[in-house]
Amino acid sequence: MRRITTIGVYGFTAATFIEKLTGEGVGLLLDLRQRRGVRGPDYSWANSARLQHMLATADIGYRHVKELAPTTELRQLQYREDDRQGVGKRNRIALAHEYAERYTREILDPFDLSALVAELPSDSATALFCVERDPEACHRLLVAARVRAAHRLPVTDLRPG
Repeated sequence: MRRITTIGVYGFTAATFIEKLTGEGVGLLLDLRQRRGVRGPDYSWANSARLQHMLATADIGYRHVKELAPTTELRQLQYREDDRQGVGKRNRIALAHEYAERYTREILDPFDLSALVAELPSDSATALFCVERDPEACHRLLVAARVRAAHRLPVTDLRPG
C-alpha cells in the first residue's frame, strides 16, 4: 500500500536522517526544494549530490520535484513574515497565511498530483522532503494534506529525536 511520510533537514544528522527513513520503510524521497542546498557545515550532507549518494547507498530512490517547490517570490514572502514575527527559518513553527494560500493557488492547484501519486512505489513509503524541521512550518505539509485528502493515502510526519 502506498504511504507518505514527510521529513525535513533541521535537527537530523546524516546518520539519524537515514535511520529515520529506513526505519519507516521509505523507498523513494521526493525533494521538494527549489534550491537543493543547505547552508552551514552541520547540514552539508543534505546538499543535492551528497544527499543522493547517501540515499543510493541506503537503497532509497531520489527524485527532484521542482514543480512543487515554492518560487523565490513566495519564499521571500515567508521570510518577510518570519522577520515581522521575529523568528528564523530554523525555528519557524507555522506558515504565513498568505504564503499557504498563494502556494496552494499558484503551485499546488495547477500541479497534476494524480500523475505523481500514480508513479509512487506501492511497496514502500515515499518521503516528501524539504528543509524545515516541522511540517507545520513547511510547504510539504500542504502537499501531504492534499495527497491525504485527494488520494486517501496515510501520511506520517518524521521528526528528529
